[in-house]
Amino acid sequence: MRHARHFPRIAAWLIMAAAPLLPASASAADPLEGIRLPPGFRIERLTDDVPEARGMTFSPAGTLYVGSRGAGNVYAVSAPLSGKPVVHTVAKGLTLPLGVAWRDGALYTSSVSRILRLDDIEARLASPPRPTVVYDKFPSETHHGGRFIAFGPDGYLYVPIGAPCNVCARDESRYANIMKMKPDGSDLQVVARGVRNTVGFDWHPVTGDLWFTDNGRDWLGDDQPPDELNRAPRAGLHYGFPYCHAGNLSDPEFGRGRPCSGFTAPVARLGPHVAALGMRFYTGKQFPAEYRNNIFIAEHGSWNRSERIGYRITRVVLDDDGRAVKQEVFAEGWLRDGSPWGRPADVEVAPDGSLLVSDDLAGAIYRIRYAP
Repeated sequence: MRHARHFPRIAAWLIMAAAPLLPASASAADPLEGIRLPPGFRIERLTDDVPEARGMTFSPAGTLYVGSRGAGNVYAVSAPLSGKPVVHTVAKGLTLPLGVAWRDGALYTSSVSRILRLDDIEARLASPPRPTVVYDKFPSETHHGGRFIAFGPDGYLYVPIGAPCNVCARDESRYANIMKMKPDGSDLQVVARGVRNTVGFDWHPVTGDLWFTDNGRDWLGDDQPPDELNRAPRAGLHYGFPYCHAGNLSDPEFGRGRPCSGFTAPVARLGPHVAALGMRFYTGKQFPAEYRNNIFIAEHGSWNRSERIGYRITRVVLDDDGRAVKQEVFAEGWLRDGSPWGRPADVEVAPDGSLLVSDDLAGAIYRIRYAP
Protein backbone atom coordinates (compact mmCIF):
# COMPACT_ATOMS: atom_id res chain seq x y z
CA MET A 1 0.00 0.00 0.00
CA ARG A 2 2.90 2.33 0.62
CA HIS A 3 3.75 2.32 -3.08
CA ALA A 4 0.19 2.22 -4.38
CA ARG A 5 -0.65 5.70 -3.18
CA HIS A 6 2.13 7.08 -5.38
CA PHE A 7 0.79 5.54 -8.63
CA PRO A 8 -1.08 8.71 -9.77
CA ARG A 9 2.03 10.82 -9.31
CA ILE A 10 4.21 8.28 -11.13
CA ALA A 11 1.70 8.23 -13.97
CA ALA A 12 1.88 11.99 -14.23
CA TRP A 13 5.65 11.80 -14.43
CA LEU A 14 5.41 9.27 -17.24
CA ILE A 15 3.08 11.57 -19.18
CA MET A 16 5.68 14.34 -18.92
CA ALA A 17 8.61 12.05 -19.71
CA ALA A 18 9.38 13.91 -22.90
CA ALA A 19 9.98 17.15 -21.01
CA PRO A 20 13.63 18.15 -20.42
CA LEU A 21 13.15 18.61 -16.67
CA LEU A 22 11.85 16.09 -14.14
CA PRO A 23 10.46 16.63 -10.62
CA ALA A 24 13.00 16.29 -7.81
CA SER A 25 12.69 13.88 -4.93
CA ALA A 26 10.97 15.18 -1.77
CA SER A 27 8.08 14.38 0.58
CA ALA A 28 4.51 14.87 -0.62
CA ALA A 29 3.84 17.78 1.75
CA ASP A 30 7.06 19.59 0.89
CA PRO A 31 6.97 22.34 -1.79
CA LEU A 32 10.48 21.21 -2.71
CA GLU A 33 8.76 18.32 -4.50
CA GLY A 34 7.76 20.81 -7.17
CA ILE A 35 11.35 21.67 -8.10
CA ARG A 36 12.16 20.32 -11.56
CA LEU A 37 15.73 19.28 -12.38
CA PRO A 38 17.47 17.42 -15.20
CA PRO A 39 17.28 13.61 -14.94
CA GLY A 40 19.52 12.18 -12.23
CA PHE A 41 19.61 15.31 -10.06
CA ARG A 42 18.00 15.62 -6.64
CA ILE A 43 17.39 18.53 -4.30
CA GLU A 44 17.13 18.57 -0.51
CA ARG A 45 16.78 21.22 2.18
CA LEU A 46 19.83 21.52 4.45
CA THR A 47 18.25 24.07 6.78
CA ASP A 48 15.39 26.57 6.88
CA ASP A 49 16.82 28.47 9.85
CA VAL A 50 18.66 31.24 7.98
CA PRO A 51 16.21 34.16 7.63
CA GLU A 52 16.59 36.09 4.36
CA ALA A 53 19.66 34.04 3.34
CA ARG A 54 21.77 35.63 0.60
CA GLY A 55 25.51 35.37 -0.20
CA MET A 56 27.39 32.21 0.78
CA THR A 57 31.02 31.20 1.27
CA PHE A 58 32.82 28.19 2.77
CA SER A 59 35.74 28.25 5.17
CA PRO A 60 38.52 25.70 4.65
CA ALA A 61 37.12 23.80 7.65
CA GLY A 62 33.78 23.36 5.87
CA THR A 63 31.67 25.89 7.74
CA LEU A 64 29.16 27.63 5.50
CA TYR A 65 28.82 31.37 6.14
CA VAL A 66 25.68 33.12 4.93
CA GLY A 67 24.80 36.81 4.67
CA SER A 68 21.25 38.15 4.78
CA ARG A 69 19.12 41.02 3.56
CA GLY A 70 16.57 42.64 5.87
CA ALA A 71 17.43 40.34 8.77
CA GLY A 72 20.70 42.22 9.30
CA ASN A 73 22.44 39.04 10.47
CA VAL A 74 25.36 36.91 9.33
CA TYR A 75 25.11 33.18 9.95
CA ALA A 76 27.52 30.27 10.27
CA VAL A 77 26.19 26.81 9.40
CA SER A 78 28.34 24.14 11.03
CA ALA A 79 28.58 20.74 9.33
CA PRO A 80 26.13 21.80 6.59
CA LEU A 81 26.42 18.55 4.62
CA SER A 82 26.22 16.18 7.59
CA GLY A 83 22.45 15.93 7.81
CA LYS A 84 22.45 17.73 11.16
CA PRO A 85 23.67 21.28 10.49
CA VAL A 86 23.80 23.78 13.35
CA VAL A 87 23.13 27.47 12.63
CA HIS A 88 24.93 30.17 14.62
CA THR A 89 24.31 33.92 14.35
CA VAL A 90 27.79 35.46 14.26
CA ALA A 91 26.84 39.10 13.59
CA LYS A 92 23.66 41.09 14.26
CA GLY A 93 22.23 44.51 13.57
CA LEU A 94 24.09 45.18 10.32
CA THR A 95 22.64 46.99 7.31
CA LEU A 96 22.10 44.68 4.32
CA PRO A 97 25.02 42.32 5.04
CA LEU A 98 24.43 40.43 1.79
CA GLY A 99 28.05 39.54 1.08
CA VAL A 100 30.47 37.26 2.90
CA ALA A 101 34.03 36.28 1.99
CA TRP A 102 36.72 34.21 3.70
CA ARG A 103 40.45 34.91 3.95
CA ASP A 104 43.28 33.95 6.33
CA GLY A 105 41.09 32.74 9.18
CA ALA A 106 38.71 35.72 9.08
CA LEU A 107 35.23 36.30 7.72
CA TYR A 108 34.60 39.52 5.80
CA THR A 109 31.09 40.90 5.44
CA SER A 110 29.54 43.88 3.70
CA SER A 111 27.26 46.42 5.40
CA VAL A 112 26.43 49.09 2.75
CA SER A 113 29.05 51.78 3.44
CA ARG A 114 31.33 49.44 5.39
CA ILE A 115 33.36 46.28 5.04
CA LEU A 116 33.74 44.43 8.35
CA ARG A 117 35.95 41.55 9.47
CA LEU A 118 35.36 38.87 12.12
CA ASP A 119 38.71 37.48 13.24
CA ASP A 120 39.30 33.87 14.36
CA ILE A 121 35.61 33.24 13.87
CA GLU A 122 35.87 29.46 13.41
CA ALA A 123 36.89 29.05 17.06
CA ARG A 124 34.28 31.51 18.29
CA LEU A 125 30.99 30.60 16.65
CA ALA A 126 29.15 30.42 19.98
CA SER A 127 30.59 33.74 21.20
CA PRO A 128 31.59 35.69 18.08
CA PRO A 129 33.99 38.64 18.27
CA ARG A 130 33.01 42.24 17.72
CA PRO A 131 33.51 43.06 14.02
CA THR A 132 36.54 45.11 13.01
CA VAL A 133 35.95 47.89 10.49
CA VAL A 134 38.12 47.38 7.40
CA TYR A 135 36.70 50.22 5.31
CA ASP A 136 33.83 52.67 5.93
CA LYS A 137 33.74 55.16 3.06
CA PHE A 138 31.52 53.48 0.47
CA PRO A 139 28.24 55.23 -0.44
CA SER A 140 25.56 54.96 2.26
CA GLU A 141 22.49 54.77 -0.03
CA THR A 142 20.59 51.52 0.51
CA HIS A 143 19.04 51.54 -2.98
CA HIS A 144 21.21 48.86 -4.63
CA GLY A 145 23.37 49.14 -1.51
CA GLY A 146 23.52 45.43 -0.68
CA ARG A 147 26.96 44.26 -1.74
CA PHE A 148 28.02 40.76 -2.76
CA ILE A 149 31.77 40.48 -2.03
CA ALA A 150 34.49 37.97 -2.91
CA PHE A 151 38.26 37.68 -2.99
CA GLY A 152 39.76 37.43 -6.45
CA PRO A 153 42.76 35.40 -7.65
CA ASP A 154 44.88 38.54 -7.15
CA GLY A 155 44.15 38.57 -3.40
CA TYR A 156 42.03 41.73 -3.58
CA LEU A 157 38.52 41.97 -2.15
CA TYR A 158 36.05 42.88 -4.91
CA VAL A 159 33.15 45.14 -3.91
CA PRO A 160 30.36 46.30 -6.29
CA ILE A 161 28.81 49.75 -5.89
CA GLY A 162 25.33 49.79 -7.40
CA ALA A 163 23.59 52.79 -8.91
CA PRO A 164 21.52 54.54 -6.19
CA CYS A 165 18.50 54.69 -8.52
CA ASN A 166 16.61 52.91 -11.26
CA VAL A 167 18.50 54.89 -13.89
CA CYS A 168 20.64 57.98 -13.35
CA ALA A 169 24.04 59.40 -14.27
CA ARG A 170 26.28 59.71 -11.22
CA ASP A 171 30.03 59.87 -10.59
CA GLU A 172 31.32 56.67 -12.24
CA SER A 173 34.31 56.51 -9.94
CA ARG A 174 31.90 56.15 -7.01
CA TYR A 175 28.68 54.55 -8.34
CA ALA A 176 27.60 51.89 -10.86
CA ASN A 177 30.92 50.10 -10.83
CA ILE A 178 32.92 47.21 -9.41
CA MET A 179 35.84 48.11 -7.15
CA LYS A 180 38.59 46.16 -5.44
CA MET A 181 40.86 46.75 -2.45
CA LYS A 182 43.51 44.99 -0.44
CA PRO A 183 42.32 42.96 2.56
CA ASP A 184 43.26 45.83 4.88
CA GLY A 185 41.08 48.30 2.93
CA SER A 186 43.92 50.06 1.14
CA ASP A 187 44.60 50.58 -2.57
CA LEU A 188 40.97 51.00 -3.64
CA GLN A 189 40.61 50.75 -7.43
CA VAL A 190 37.77 50.77 -9.98
CA VAL A 191 37.71 47.54 -12.00
CA ALA A 192 34.63 48.04 -14.20
CA ARG A 193 32.26 50.95 -14.90
CA GLY A 194 28.72 51.17 -16.27
CA VAL A 195 27.49 48.31 -14.07
CA ARG A 196 24.01 49.11 -12.78
CA ASN A 197 23.85 46.52 -10.00
CA THR A 198 25.75 43.26 -9.79
CA VAL A 199 24.99 40.94 -6.88
CA GLY A 200 27.06 38.02 -8.09
CA PHE A 201 30.43 37.40 -9.71
CA ASP A 202 33.13 34.75 -10.05
CA TRP A 203 36.40 34.08 -11.88
CA HIS A 204 36.81 31.65 -14.74
CA PRO A 205 38.67 28.57 -13.45
CA VAL A 206 40.98 28.46 -16.50
CA THR A 207 41.48 32.05 -17.69
CA GLY A 208 41.03 33.84 -14.36
CA ASP A 209 38.76 36.44 -16.00
CA LEU A 210 36.11 38.13 -13.87
CA TRP A 211 32.50 37.35 -14.84
CA PHE A 212 29.44 39.00 -13.33
CA THR A 213 25.68 39.31 -13.58
CA ASP A 214 24.01 42.72 -13.90
CA ASN A 215 20.38 43.68 -13.31
CA GLY A 216 18.75 45.65 -16.11
CA ARG A 217 16.81 48.86 -15.46
CA ASP A 218 13.06 48.91 -14.81
CA TRP A 219 10.05 50.62 -16.45
CA LEU A 220 10.83 50.02 -20.12
CA GLY A 221 8.15 47.36 -20.43
CA ASP A 222 7.80 43.68 -19.61
CA ASP A 223 10.32 42.43 -22.15
CA GLN A 224 13.23 44.86 -22.05
CA PRO A 225 15.94 45.20 -21.14
CA PRO A 226 17.23 41.72 -20.36
CA ASP A 227 19.55 41.12 -17.44
CA GLU A 228 23.18 40.52 -18.39
CA LEU A 229 26.05 38.08 -17.98
CA ASN A 230 29.30 39.97 -18.50
CA ARG A 231 33.00 39.22 -18.80
CA ALA A 232 35.84 41.50 -17.72
CA PRO A 233 39.10 40.19 -19.28
CA ARG A 234 40.83 43.37 -18.07
CA ALA A 235 40.16 46.38 -15.89
CA GLY A 236 38.80 49.65 -17.26
CA LEU A 237 35.95 48.46 -19.48
CA HIS A 238 32.58 50.23 -19.47
CA TYR A 239 29.40 48.14 -19.67
CA GLY A 240 26.97 50.85 -20.76
CA PHE A 241 24.83 51.96 -17.82
CA PRO A 242 23.01 54.37 -17.86
CA TYR A 243 23.47 55.06 -21.59
CA CYS A 244 23.03 51.62 -23.12
CA HIS A 245 21.41 48.46 -21.76
CA ALA A 246 22.29 44.85 -22.66
CA GLY A 247 24.62 46.00 -25.41
CA ASN A 248 21.95 47.08 -27.90
CA LEU A 249 19.22 49.13 -26.21
CA SER A 250 19.81 52.87 -26.03
CA ASP A 251 18.34 54.47 -22.93
CA PRO A 252 15.51 56.89 -23.86
CA GLU A 253 16.74 59.51 -21.39
CA PHE A 254 20.51 59.13 -21.23
CA GLY A 255 21.40 57.39 -24.50
CA ARG A 256 21.46 60.38 -26.85
CA GLY A 257 24.95 60.86 -28.22
CA ARG A 258 26.25 57.73 -26.51
CA PRO A 259 25.86 54.86 -29.03
CA CYS A 260 25.90 51.29 -27.75
CA SER A 261 28.90 50.56 -29.99
CA GLY A 262 31.05 52.50 -27.54
CA PHE A 263 30.48 50.06 -24.67
CA THR A 264 31.28 46.43 -23.83
CA ALA A 265 28.35 44.15 -24.72
CA PRO A 266 27.31 41.25 -22.50
CA VAL A 267 28.37 37.69 -23.24
CA ALA A 268 24.78 36.55 -22.70
CA ARG A 269 21.42 38.27 -22.41
CA LEU A 270 19.33 36.66 -19.70
CA GLY A 271 15.59 37.00 -19.24
CA PRO A 272 14.01 40.45 -18.81
CA HIS A 273 13.63 41.38 -15.12
CA VAL A 274 14.66 37.91 -13.90
CA ALA A 275 16.88 39.58 -11.26
CA ALA A 276 20.00 37.53 -11.93
CA LEU A 277 21.95 37.54 -8.66
CA GLY A 278 24.51 34.99 -7.46
CA MET A 279 26.59 33.10 -10.02
CA ARG A 280 29.34 30.50 -9.82
CA PHE A 281 31.45 28.47 -12.18
CA TYR A 282 30.93 24.80 -11.45
CA THR A 283 34.36 23.49 -10.41
CA GLY A 284 33.26 20.32 -8.61
CA LYS A 285 33.45 16.73 -9.79
CA GLN A 286 30.17 15.43 -8.40
CA PHE A 287 28.10 16.48 -11.44
CA PRO A 288 28.61 14.80 -14.85
CA ALA A 289 31.66 15.96 -16.81
CA GLU A 290 29.66 18.16 -19.20
CA TYR A 291 28.83 20.51 -16.30
CA ARG A 292 32.47 21.29 -15.57
CA ASN A 293 33.18 25.06 -15.80
CA ASN A 294 29.54 25.83 -16.64
CA ILE A 295 27.99 28.89 -15.01
CA PHE A 296 25.05 28.56 -12.64
CA ILE A 297 22.99 31.70 -11.99
CA ALA A 298 20.39 32.28 -9.26
CA GLU A 299 17.47 34.21 -10.72
CA HIS A 300 15.72 35.93 -7.81
CA GLY A 301 12.62 36.69 -9.87
CA SER A 302 10.78 39.72 -11.23
CA TRP A 303 8.91 42.11 -8.98
CA ASN A 304 7.21 44.51 -11.42
CA ARG A 305 6.56 42.43 -14.53
CA SER A 306 2.91 41.75 -15.41
CA GLU A 307 3.74 38.03 -15.69
CA ARG A 308 6.38 36.89 -13.22
CA ILE A 309 9.60 35.39 -14.53
CA GLY A 310 12.75 33.97 -12.95
CA TYR A 311 12.62 32.23 -9.54
CA ARG A 312 14.95 29.54 -10.89
CA ILE A 313 18.55 28.45 -11.50
CA THR A 314 19.90 28.96 -15.02
CA ARG A 315 22.83 27.13 -16.58
CA VAL A 316 25.11 28.80 -19.16
CA VAL A 317 27.57 26.69 -21.17
CA LEU A 318 30.67 28.39 -22.62
CA ASP A 319 32.97 27.32 -25.43
CA ASP A 320 36.77 27.46 -25.25
CA ASP A 321 36.74 31.08 -26.44
CA GLY A 322 34.40 32.20 -23.67
CA ARG A 323 31.29 32.49 -25.83
CA ALA A 324 27.93 31.46 -24.39
CA VAL A 325 26.82 28.61 -26.64
CA LYS A 326 23.92 27.30 -24.56
CA GLN A 327 21.55 28.79 -22.00
CA GLU A 328 18.90 26.70 -20.26
CA VAL A 329 16.87 26.34 -17.09
CA PHE A 330 18.58 23.98 -14.65
CA ALA A 331 16.19 24.12 -11.68
CA GLU A 332 12.73 25.68 -11.47
CA GLY A 333 9.55 25.39 -9.43
CA TRP A 334 9.92 28.13 -6.82
CA LEU A 335 7.17 29.93 -8.76
CA ARG A 336 3.83 28.13 -8.45
CA ASP A 337 0.69 29.31 -10.26
CA GLY A 338 2.19 32.77 -10.62
CA SER A 339 3.13 33.12 -6.93
CA PRO A 340 6.60 32.43 -5.48
CA TRP A 341 7.12 30.31 -2.39
CA GLY A 342 10.90 30.76 -2.64
CA ARG A 343 13.45 33.06 -4.31
CA PRO A 344 16.94 31.73 -5.19
CA ALA A 345 19.53 34.35 -4.24
CA ASP A 346 22.98 32.75 -4.47
CA VAL A 347 24.68 29.53 -5.52
CA GLU A 348 27.85 27.99 -4.11
CA VAL A 349 29.82 24.86 -5.02
CA ALA A 350 30.20 22.74 -1.88
CA PRO A 351 33.42 20.84 -1.02
CA ASP A 352 31.77 17.55 -2.07
CA GLY A 353 30.85 18.96 -5.49
CA SER A 354 27.15 19.47 -4.83
CA LEU A 355 25.58 22.85 -5.56
CA LEU A 356 24.07 24.89 -2.72
CA VAL A 357 21.28 27.42 -3.27
CA SER A 358 20.25 30.13 -0.81
CA ASP A 359 16.61 31.25 -0.67
CA ASP A 360 15.91 34.56 1.05
CA LEU A 361 12.13 34.22 0.91
CA ALA A 362 12.00 30.80 2.56
CA GLY A 363 15.08 31.46 4.72
CA ALA A 364 16.59 28.21 3.53
CA ILE A 365 19.69 26.57 2.05
CA TYR A 366 19.19 23.77 -0.49
CA ARG A 367 21.61 21.20 -1.82
CA ILE A 368 21.47 19.88 -5.39
CA ARG A 369 23.42 16.71 -6.11
CA TYR A 370 23.69 14.19 -8.89
CA ALA A 371 22.33 10.83 -7.72
CA PRO A 372 20.90 8.89 -10.65
